[in-house]
Order: sequence, then C-alpha cells, then structure tokens
Amino acid sequence: MIIKRVIRSQNRVIVEGKNLVKKHIKQGPGHEGGIFTVEAPFHASNVQVLDPVTGKPCKVGVKYLEDGTKVRVSRGIGASGSIIPRPEILKMRTTPRPTVAGPKDTPMNLVLEKTYDPKSGKGMPEL
Repeated sequence: MIIKRVIRSQNRVIVEGKNLVKKHIKQGPGHEGGIFTVEAPFHASNVQVLDPVTGKPCKVGVKYLEDGTKVRVSRGIGASGSIIPRPEILKMRTTPRPTVAGPKDTPMNLVLEKTYDPKSGKGMPEL
C-alpha cells in the first residue's frame, strides 16, 4: 500500500485503495456529475509500516549495528526483525545545519562574555 497524500494540519493520510467512500457530485459547467469512489483520509495513528520480509504490519524499533549506524527494525508478534530501509524522500529532505555563522547569529565573544558575578553582585539590574 502506498500513501498518496499527507495532510499535516489534520494529522491524516490518504492511502491508495483503502477507506473508499462514495461521493455524489452534482453536474456543472465543464464537468460531469455522478457517483464517484474516492479515498477518504485516515488518522495517522491508524497506519503502520509493513515488514519488508513478511509484508504484514509491524511496530518499528531502533537498533545500532556494529559500525554504530542507527537503523529501524521490525518488531512485534510475527515480525521478522529485519531492517526497514528509510524512504528515499526522507533522505532527500534532511539538510545539514549551517556551520558558518549567519547575519542573525550571536557572535561567540558575546556569548562567552561574563555579565554577572554572584559574589560582587556585578551585573544585577537596579530594581
């Protein structure tokens, strides 16, 4: 099964070929009317990842390999315990954080500047 669309504002997903409902559409200028079958959205909590070996729904666990890489594994009753690969679209969306200070970043010398001394009371505002 393939997720066709994600509606993040409502925390819902549309799955291809599941949760089919009949939609009555009135005829209008430029389109034909009738009764159509469309996919209705599911709540995201009602969707599970499929085990790549058995093809059945499973829970997802985290495991670290010998080289230290973090991978997702299938768990639960009847799960194979095999590695679940991350989707390609999630790999494309990850962008590394910038290592160069930008125009709105605070300079490091101001961050490390000591502005309050608890013994002398220096830096305490006059209230």
